[in-house]
Amino acid sequence: QVQLVESGGGLVQAGGSLRLSCAASVRTSNNGGMAWFRRAPGKEREFVAAIRWSDPDTYYADSVKGRFTISRDNAKNTVNLQMNSLKAEDTAIYYCLAADYISSYWIRSASSYNYWGQGTQVTVSS
Repeated sequence: QVQLVESGGGLVQAGGSLRLSCAASVRTSNNGGMAWFRRAPGKEREFVAAIRWSDPDTYYADSVKGRFTISRDNAKNTVNLQMNSLKAEDTAIYYCLAADYISSYWIRSASSYNYWGQGTQVTVSS
């Protein structure tokens, strides 16, 4: 069983930055990966960013492309999300997810992931 612990959420003004981290108790297989999803008040859950352990490709939602950067530290079983130029519409609970196996085709689908973190609140004031 993989446990995920998120950290780094908080309150920031619009235009500011935050860095989220997600530490996995054990790493999923080399064919797996990790992602960030978010749920804003009154909205559906949405994909934010993802990365696989075995290749350098990264995947982003259009709404965050160019502002957010996902990275991984294989040695520490950690994935980070650097969020810059934050907007009020980025306010949400951010969840870290991990998959035992993930393909690039399904990487944006939450149902592809086996494990979820508890979530961390990000609030951007305008």
